[in-house]
Amino acid sequence: MFGLCQNGSLPIKINTIKKEIVLTANIIDGKKIAADIRKEIAEEVALLNKKVGVSPALAVVLVGEDPASAVYVRNKKRACEEIGIRSVSHDLSAENSEADLLKLIDSLNNDKEINGILVQLPLPKHISEAKVLEAIRPEKDVDCFHPVNVGLLSLNKAYLKPCTPAGVIELLDRSGIKIEGKDAVIIGRSNIVGKPAIQLLLQRNATVTVCHSKTKDIGEKCKKADIIVAAVGIAEFLKGNMVKEGAVIIDVGINRNAEGKLVGDVAFDEVSKVASYITPVPGGVGPMTIAMLMKNTLTAFKVQRGIKD
Repeated sequence: MFGLCQNGSLPIKINTIKKEIVLTANIIDGKKIAADIRKEIAEEVALLNKKVGVSPALAVVLVGEDPASAVYVRNKKRACEEIGIRSVSHDLSAENSEADLLKLIDSLNNDKEINGILVQLPLPKHISEAKVLEAIRPEKDVDCFHPVNVGLLSLNKAYLKPCTPAGVIELLDRSGIKIEGKDAVIIGRSNIVGKPAIQLLLQRNATVTVCHSKTKDIGEKCKKADIIVAAVGIAEFLKGNMVKEGAVIIDVGINRNAEGKLVGDVAFDEVSKVASYITPVPGGVGPMTIAMLMKNTLTAFKVQRGIKD
């Protein structure tokens, strides 16, 4: 865009519009992509119901009355209802023993009508999460926390994949973002997100660097990345000066900042001016986690019944 100088002679360039276009990232709409996936699953569930006369079933176990856990469980139940997956709820009090929970899991393992088992975390302190997660049969472990499923993932043989990292891959794929040959940095090495994300990105031929609390010069490593997956659990940890122009940013974090506002691990206002694509919080990775849980439940159902695509 051009304007006249005060003397009416030479034109001058006005770059306000250009700045807006260049310095604003494309927002990856996790809500829409998750809705598309749920619709696809619902259509397949309906067809399978006509074919075999039964729908997939997911058992959801909640121990205690943690408010955040209760919200997550309600969202999962709502997704099941929308898709046509049967949701079976088991709510235990915080006073229930570890033995009580293990007995329930054993019963669900042996129930042929239950295809997936999900135990909502965290558990009360007197219950061992490791014991509980290992008690779920791998073929019904739709969260993919069992050591067998972790091993299968590392061998690229997993048919059930961890929900949040799998959702990250779907976001990239459905946004038309190439993974192969890209330099990817994962910030965080948790068993739930960071470590499985390494495997999934490697399987798609990315070159992966993992940063954590002991990593030196995290900012310099991030600056070299084409794709950054922020899963460190620190509000607005990734700043604009840690990101190279045009990078793709996936924000897995859910935190409250000093003002009590819900934010991710990425300083969105800063980073969105540098990145080419970015996920918001909320509305980015979060909806994908539940969508991939539904997908895993459908996959478990088909495998258990010998149904091939």
